[in-house]
Amino acid sequence: MPLLILPATALVIMLLVVPMAGLLRISLNHYSPTELMVEAVTGENYLNAITDPFYQKILLVTVAVAVSCTALSLLLSIAPAYWLARMQSRWKSALIILTLFPLLVGNVVRAAGWMAILSTDGALNAFLGLFGFGPYKLLYQPAAVVFGTAAVVMPYMILTLSAVIEAIPRQTEEAATNLGAPPLTVLRRILLPQAAPGVVAGCVLVFIMSMNAYATPVLLGGPNFTMLAPAVYDQFVRVGNWPFGAALAFLLLLSTLVLTVLVNFALVRALKRKSL
Repeated sequence: MPLLILPATALVIMLLVVPMAGLLRISLNHYSPTELMVEAVTGENYLNAITDPFYQKILLVTVAVAVSCTALSLLLSIAPAYWLARMQSRWKSALIILTLFPLLVGNVVRAAGWMAILSTDGALNAFLGLFGFGPYKLLYQPAAVVFGTAAVVMPYMILTLSAVIEAIPRQTEEAATNLGAPPLTVLRRILLPQAAPGVVAGCVLVFIMSMNAYATPVLLGGPNFTMLAPAVYDQFVRVGNWPFGAALAFLLLLSTLVLTVLVNFALVRALKRKSL
């Protein structure tokens, strides 16, 4: 049996571990404006990234956006996921495909669509203008980044929750309803605790994707809004400081890993308390 996992292990090592090891080595080098990179073994790039108030703010903004996108996606996905899971119609497969359809469109295209909707002369301001409101500055705001990123990751949350809810016996909800529990109590005390694996998996997946978002924050946030992934790109491509860019990439990876574990732990504890 161990031999069966060797090909997958070798593939992971070749495509993930080796490039990450190379990136780690680059992050320990010195940056030189003339030579670009001088071979060394130093942690000054990490120290500069951690102690610089500018990058501290970028990290906090990235975490805040990721947490907001995760919470918003979970809130907006529960109802459609439940409806999809309990559907007994021949159109269910078609609706699942429609849920997946946005994933076939690139993030840049979707962000461009949001720009057309949220701009000063966009569709939303034009609609509000019919009632005498606006125009409002909706684009290049943190809220635009949160909503745009949440729209990108919501299909993952919906399908993850739907798959878990579908496996939960409907009789448990019916029993709680027959005993007088209102719908919100059934959701909070019966459904969500049983759907805990899907809730945790969906939130972790969405959180990771939101932490590493690039196109949506760049296009919807504007030049004055920066998250860690665009900051890494700027260091590699625009500034040419590969060692510092590699250090930022590893800090993004480490912070995502640590915060994912914390989110997982917090969600599991919260769902266990709700089931009591």
